[in-house]
Amino acid sequence: MPTVTSQTATASGELDTPLSRRGVMFAAVWLFFLVEPLRVGWAQRDTLEGALGIVATFAFGATYLLCWQQLRPGSARPLDSPRAQIALVWFAVLVALALLMVITLGQIGTTASVYIAVTSVMLFRLPVAVILVLVNAVLLVVLGETLPGWDSGVGIAFAACAASLAVFGIQQMMLRNLALVSAQEENAELAVENERTRFARDLHDILGHSLTVITVKAELAQRLLDVDPERTRAELADLERLSRDALADVRRAVEGYRELTLPGELSRARAALAAAGIDARLPSASDDVPTELRELFAWVVREGVTNVLRHSQARTCTIELGLRRVEVRDDGLGIAGPETGSGLLGLTERASAVGATVSVRNLEPGFSLVVEASEVTRERS
Repeated sequence: MPTVTSQTATASGELDTPLSRRGVMFAAVWLFFLVEPLRVGWAQRDTLEGALGIVATFAFGATYLLCWQQLRPGSARPLDSPRAQIALVWFAVLVALALLMVITLGQIGTTASVYIAVTSVMLFRLPVAVILVLVNAVLLVVLGETLPGWDSGVGIAFAACAASLAVFGIQQMMLRNLALVSAQEENAELAVENERTRFARDLHDILGHSLTVITVKAELAQRLLDVDPERTRAELADLERLSRDALADVRRAVEGYRELTLPGELSRARAALAAAGIDARLPSASDDVPTELRELFAWVVREGVTNVLRHSQARTCTIELGLRRVEVRDDGLGIAGPETGSGLLGLTERASAVGATVSVRNLEPGFSLVVEASEVTRERS
């Protein structure tokens, strides 16, 4: 009977191991059981039956190896049953050669029935293969009991069924291994995609805020250039500092390291709103916020203030901090529809990770961004 080896799958979905690449050699080892029919044929080599028996046995072994070569793991369609027409041709040739072996060599030629049973599993779908294997076994038993001079065929019938069952089991194991490898590849692709999304989200959150502040300060410096040179120089110095901070933040994101503090974001928000001419009403302290919520609330302040600077045309921006709640509110234009930018989507993902919720709504006038953590989060703190 043939051997089917363990394997891994390549990126194209094919099996690729040293055993699968040398599949024909390993299949050939099991042709050892054809030595006995060859021995009987050689003992009768002076007769037509003996010569035909030798030729039929060699032809059977070669055909079996060719069939295995086409179906072995590592071929273009690993473990798939071939088209019905091709399967029938292979099966018919093997059966014809096996019959010739039985006719010329006698009962010893039924050794080929084990290979035929195994090939049935390889060539056909399960229902058809089961029928062929059972017919093969029944025929062996009937012939052994009815033909004169033949011994019982129960032993060879059992060997054929056992070999077929073993090959089927190994085949199913290999199919499951392929499915597992495919799932692992898909998980790896999803992990890469998730990391790409995370990096894009962080880059938006970091650069979006910094570049918005830089733009506001550059516009202010341009307006003050002829009016207040001293103020202009101060704004330009702030521009240089902010650009360096933005560069440092990008480096942290690239390295996978993010350091964000709530007091630092409140301080940045105060400076950015003042530069834009927006009245900032911010909390003086953030010590009451639980440790596990401080980073999330810092991102809320950053995203909320960035949106105020970009879109709101507001005159006032208010930030309220509580134990489990933070709100960024302005008196600007609000939003025209239910559109949600990538910044709010990223904020929603961060909030979900700690059991918090994000809500946005239009005011009259203005816009409100609220993030609130659940009681469970509070208890865990």
